[in-house]
Formats: sequence, structure tokens, C-alpha cells
Amino acid sequence: MWLFNSAELKTEGDTRSDGSIAKLWRLCTVQQLEGLKTLVRIFPIWSTGIFLSIPVEMRGSMTILQALTMDRHLGPHFKIPTGSMVVIPTISAVISLTLIDRFLCPLWLKLSRQSLTPLERVGVGHILNSLSMIVSAIVESKRLKIAHHLKYQPDSTVPMLVFWLFPPLVLGGIAEEFHFPGQIAFYYQEFPVSLRSTAIAIASVTIGIAYYLSTAMVDLIKRVTGWLPDDINYGRPDNVYWMQAVVGVLNFGYYLVCT
Repeated sequence: MWLFNSAELKTEGDTRSDGSIAKLWRLCTVQQLEGLKTLVRIFPIWSTGIFLSIPVEMRGSMTILQALTMDRHLGPHFKIPTGSMVVIPTISAVISLTLIDRFLCPLWLKLSRQSLTPLERVGVGHILNSLSMIVSAIVESKRLKIAHHLKYQPDSTVPMLVFWLFPPLVLGGIAEEFHFPGQIAFYYQEFPVSLRSTAIAIASVTIGIAYYLSTAMVDLIKRVTGWLPDDINYGRPDNVYWMQAVVGVLNFGYYLVCT
């Protein structure tokens, strides 16, 4: 960080006669310098959010593919739309946010006599996200076993209820309500006043980058492995989930080092 300090050292010709800065690339204000230092300091923690979000975005697409092959009937006359599966984490997140803020946090404060810090909330989100990937892998292994046992035929339905996909999606929604608000609170806490309005934007950039990287990751998996063929019943989507769980554990270790 000491390298940045030279940017606030005024030399001859850096300012005009009226006191304004003449060389913007050479001289900056103390406020600007502190803002830059803050961004550099939180970058490692911010980067863990990208690796946390990539599996979440990948699971959204894979869940739809899984649901297309499963029994989606709810009663004799209604069939659950596959696109509605992506709403499950959102519903879970909304409900869990209320429970966390109204019950869990006050209970934690009562038991430990200290509130959950933003970094602790993010850490819990990391753990729950990895657990949700493990549950997704177990569910997918069961689905594949049923499909192979019945000598799956293209365009037929695997006799397994789509509700099996709900537990990992619900767990993922709970994880989201720990790490996403935790990230925003952390950025708002660490940023100088002039940058606090960008706290939500920084967290949103994380998700945006994760969307692009998840697409690249899926393409890479298709090229290198046979885990994600056009018909996932002849692939190994469960291995993709296991890989994401391992990446999540490693990312959590990286997060602990950064914090």
C-alpha cells in the first residue's frame, strides 16, 4: 500500500495557480487514495464471491435440464413448468431472510452476546452453498441410477418426482441470504463515505462476472469431459456437482485466509 502514498505527494507543476490539480494521473486527493486502498484491500474477499456464485449460476441451468427428465405431475391434471424451478431458491431466500433477521440473529446475540459480523454471515453462506452442492450431487446420483436401471429411452420420463430437486434449491436460497447481504454489509462498512453507495453495485458485479464464467465453465466441461452431453441421462451431471462442492470447499479455505 505504501506505493500508493506517492500519489498524494505534491511536486512542482502538479497544481495550477488556483490550487486545482493539473496532473490528474500523478496527483490525487487523500480521499481518492484511501478509496483506492480500500478497493485493493477487499479485492481478495470480493474474488471469493465470484467463485461462490459460479456454481449457483451453473446449477440454475442444470436444474432445468434435470426437471425436464423427471416426473413433474402435481395431481392428475397439473404439471409443474420446468422454468418455475428457478423460483424455488428465490422463495427460500425471501422466507429465510425474515427468519434469519427476526429469529436466528437475535438468538445468536442472546447466546453469544455478540451479533453476527458481515464476514461471519458470508462464511456461513460459503458452508451452506457447499452443502447444497453435495445434496445436489446425491440427488442427481439417485436420478441417474433410476434412469440407468430402467434402461432409459430418449424422451421418456424418469419415474422420480421433481420434488427431489427442492432440498438443494432451498438450501441454496438460504445460503444466498447469508452471503449476499453479508457482502453488501461488509462493503458498506469498509468503504469510505464517498464509495458506500457503490456497495450494492460491487456485489452485483460479482454475480454478473459469475454468469459469464459459469457459461465458460459449462463449455469447458463439455469439451474436456463427457459429463454434460445433450442428453444428461447418458452423462455424469453428478460429477459436475461434486466438482462444484470441492471448489466450494477450496474457495471457503481461500476465504478464511483472506479474512
